[in-house]
Amino acid sequence: MKKKIAILGSTGSIGRQTLDIVRNNKKFFEISLITANKNFSLLCKQIKEFRVRNIIVTDINCFNKLKKKFKNLNIHNDLNKINTIVKSKIDYSMCCISGLEGLAPTLDIIKKTKIIAIANKESLICGWNLINKELIKHHTKFIPIDSEHFSIWQLIKNKNIKNIQKIYITASGGPFLNYPLKNFKKITFKEAINHPNWKMGNKISIDSSTLMNKVFEVIEASNIFHIHLKKFEIVVHPKSYVHSIINYKSGFSEMLFHNPDMKIPILNSLDFKDINLLNIKDKPDFKLLNN
Repeated sequence: MKKKIAILGSTGSIGRQTLDIVRNNKKFFEISLITANKNFSLLCKQIKEFRVRNIIVTDINCFNKLKKKFKNLNIHNDLNKINTIVKSKIDYSMCCISGLEGLAPTLDIIKKTKIIAIANKESLICGWNLINKELIKHHTKFIPIDSEHFSIWQLIKNKNIKNIQKIYITASGGPFLNYPLKNFKKITFKEAINHPNWKMGNKISIDSSTLMNKVFEVIEASNIFHIHLKKFEIVVHPKSYVHSIINYKSGFSEMLFHNPDMKIPILNSLDFKDINLLNIKDKPDFKLLNN
């Protein structure tokens, strides 16, 4: 039986990568709902390819064009319609609307989904208490999608967090790790969004180039795992193979590593018991883990 999926932010980077996985495994998944802002041409392609019948688009011009083009589909212009569109609990929801605009729809979809994967830093930093209350109330399973948080989640689930001594979150250093300080005034927007390891949206790429994104990740991790900020440390690891390292009071340490590809945590959040759904040809080179 196919898993029913909702994607909040289907035309963004995480949304597109989630659909890439679905595209290669259509016999496993069915797209029940997508939301987007104003990327009309991409939305049309997604609707046709995945035969989506429930769509929410926030931009009024894009909404009007979609209504005209797809007259028989359930298309809305209001994110508050999630509760009325989704009649019964679906299997999985990917929440990747950028910014605090993603908080309200995230809270709404929690009521309507068995598993929620969240890739929205602002919501997890500013609204975690609200999100956590809804998760508990509606018995919804939560999976963080940022590679660092997904790896921490994988390593410490079913373990007593009181035994954790230190958590290291890795940072690639971004595009300007070895950039001469004297040239910083000449940095262009194009250079700042050219992350060496990850393909991300403009906002996260800019945050990453200033390392502000990594500060957000530490706050986010402290919130969702209920671990004090003092137990976190940032380590620069340019190759981005290692995503987190956990030191335990027992003297043991654990780490999780994989290629710098967001599809890996997305895939494993969709069905983390069966990694064969994705054909991963390249594996991390152990010789490069010291870089």
